[in-house]
Amino acid sequence: MLNKFLFKPSLFQVGECEWVSSRIGELISQDGDVDQEFSSYSLIPNDFCEDIESSWKGRVKIKHMEIFYEEVDEAAKALHTAVSEDFLPIISRIRASTAPFGGPKGEILYAREHEAVWFKGKRFTPSVWAETPGELQIKQLRHAMDSKGKKVGDEWFTTAKVEDALMRYHEANDKAKAKVLELLRGLSAELQCKTNTLVFASMMLIIAKALCAHVRSSDVFLAVLSEGRRRKWVFPTLLESRKYENGKQVAEGPCLARMDIVDLSPYWFDLSQGRAVRNTVSMQSLFLLTGPNGGGKSSLLRSVCAAALLGICGFMVPAESVSIPHLFDAIVLHMKSYDSPVDGKSSFQIEMSEIRSLLSATTSRSLVLIDEICRGTETAKGTCIAGSIVETLDAVGCLGIVSTHLHGIFELPLQTRNTVYKSMSAEYIDGQTMPTWKLVDGICKQSLAFETAQREGVPDTVVKRAEELYHSVYVNDMPLKVIAPLDLKDDLNVNGGNEVASRTIGMASQKDILKGKVQRVVSAICKKKLMELNKLGDTSEVTDLKFISIGVREQPPPSTIGVSSVYVMLRPNKRLYVGETDDLQGRIQAHRAKDGLQSAIFISFLVQGKSIACQLETLLINQLPKQGFHLANIADGKHRNFGTNDTILKAATV
Repeated sequence: MLNKFLFKPSLFQVGECEWVSSRIGELISQDGDVDQEFSSYSLIPNDFCEDIESSWKGRVKIKHMEIFYEEVDEAAKALHTAVSEDFLPIISRIRASTAPFGGPKGEILYAREHEAVWFKGKRFTPSVWAETPGELQIKQLRHAMDSKGKKVGDEWFTTAKVEDALMRYHEANDKAKAKVLELLRGLSAELQCKTNTLVFASMMLIIAKALCAHVRSSDVFLAVLSEGRRRKWVFPTLLESRKYENGKQVAEGPCLARMDIVDLSPYWFDLSQGRAVRNTVSMQSLFLLTGPNGGGKSSLLRSVCAAALLGICGFMVPAESVSIPHLFDAIVLHMKSYDSPVDGKSSFQIEMSEIRSLLSATTSRSLVLIDEICRGTETAKGTCIAGSIVETLDAVGCLGIVSTHLHGIFELPLQTRNTVYKSMSAEYIDGQTMPTWKLVDGICKQSLAFETAQREGVPDTVVKRAEELYHSVYVNDMPLKVIAPLDLKDDLNVNGGNEVASRTIGMASQKDILKGKVQRVVSAICKKKLMELNKLGDTSEVTDLKFISIGVREQPPPSTIGVSSVYVMLRPNKRLYVGETDDLQGRIQAHRAKDGLQSAIFISFLVQGKSIACQLETLLINQLPKQGFHLANIADGKHRNFGTNDTILKAATV
């Protein structure tokens, strides 16, 4: 049957397809071609060559581009030589320096925004010129300029030789790119009259690959062709969503649907090569999904959608095992919306129009997947619209995932019964927060926005200023600047300070009031102690503590992994628990595993080293009760020999 279907076209059509395929194969580079690697030299960052050469390498076969490959390689080699002669002696001089903290710094970096390789350093100019190695190269340095002739920054430098080599390298790449475009345009013009043949051939190829990839057969030929088996995909188990007896449904009410996918991988990755990150999705209701930028939220939605669609069609699924409802009445995947100037509609109008259609058609037998809901409008009202949509889908009882960066949705009084909070996790590696692309329980409010902007080449000055603005306003979930500075002895007694707190905060909840008080007291106590440890003259010289607030079902940010921190747990009974740890996430999970602590919230701050963390922990355990707070672990401070002196709080204010 397969042979009859594939070879039904006429001999003329087959001949045309063969000719078109031959012409394309003669020019276009194939996936198996391995002779088009990017230029690579030890002193030139790999990202630089990859970014510049990726615009043309791998497009056409190398035999059509041999001269251009040679020119680009020679230009890259000349750039490496220039960098070696002008920058390397300075780097060697800096590395040989034995100066303590604050000594010279310098490295060869890729300035992505300017498509250049420059020297970035500071404090490397000698105070006395003595004709030592590297001095001649330092004298040759000049400030790097952007395309408009403006100085890039005080730390970026180049030389005339390096700039000439960069210009030669860019010109060689521009010529190669122009040649590739010329060849592709020529092929396009040649095949323009064969459009129908191209469409026909593409359709036949897709049908043939789909059939061969998913067919169940003991035939050796078909088994060899089975792409699904090669990729280690599996056939799903289809489950009945409702219970029937004698052809009649037994129970009324919502559909009792469930979908379990073990070790799901993105369908565009090849599992046999072990490159994909796998996730297990066990879904009985709606997921409200959070996670950092680039954390894999959109990929997870696409993967779940593809798995469900392939499964109900009887095709293989990229997973270890799959159990899905026998028949969804609708599978809806809503990704980013774009505006429509022709219709006079903004992107948010388009999104709301699509959401209207989605809500009107969704039933308890639907699978609904919405990516970054309500991101095209003002944050507060968009958050409330998103919350209302989640409530509606929860009431319908459908399966699905709604992803969002609108973290204010978790502060809304949502009326949901079955919605589960999930997040894409991240980890802290070598001082950088990196996504793991793994699905976990809880809420993630870490966006990695600054890290993403920096990785994509946004100027450092812009990112640093953004961080300053963020820390000035949003560093805490509850801005403390709305509370007037008050003396410890007058304000911070939890039994008698509610009147003042209510007057300054207004309609804030009692939990927020308590959290604000705890933060202010902890800040005052710890800053006084840090002032003594660092031998400073006044608490104003101590850097303000940057508190991390971790709400119910939330996870601590990845920046806390492997770093010493002090934390305070606000238990549901209003008692506090003070602790220190190098694994905040693990400690919080251990606390929440205990009965009655699932709704506890935490505030924490990072410190330099476990010794300081232990001192501050004991200090807080001994001093917080004297400010009217009730502690659950007050006995933990009795075996320590510091932190009990009342004078530490004299003249301390918040």
